[in-house]
Amino acid sequence: MKEFNNERGFVKFFLTMLILAFAVYAGYKFGMPYYKYSAFKSEARALARISVGDIDRTRALIFEKAEELGLPLTEKDIEVRRLDKTILVQTSWSERVDLLGFYQKDLYFTIDLEE
Repeated sequence: MKEFNNERGFVKFFLTMLILAFAVYAGYKFGMPYYKYSAFKSEARALARISVGDIDRTRALIFEKAEELGLPLTEKDIEVRRLDKTILVQTSWSERVDLLGFYQKDLYFTIDLEE
């Protein structure tokens, strides 16, 4: 009877670890795009604040940050405009999260800053 309880305990432990590992994996897969969005938005805000006036230079710096983060953007996708005393930065993109080929979800991100 003891052997049966030990095997059952191992199966419970293994299933619990498997579920926990999958939860961590799914959290990482879904969390990374949101982390990239947050980091990119903060960098774009900082670059818009320190913009000296050269719109093309600001766009190039923002695009460089997007490349560093691995975002699916081109320089043409990033719109930078000067409004009176502020800088407007707009862009959007989508990323597909794939969980082991069984579940796919498209996540859409938009940045619309005025600094």
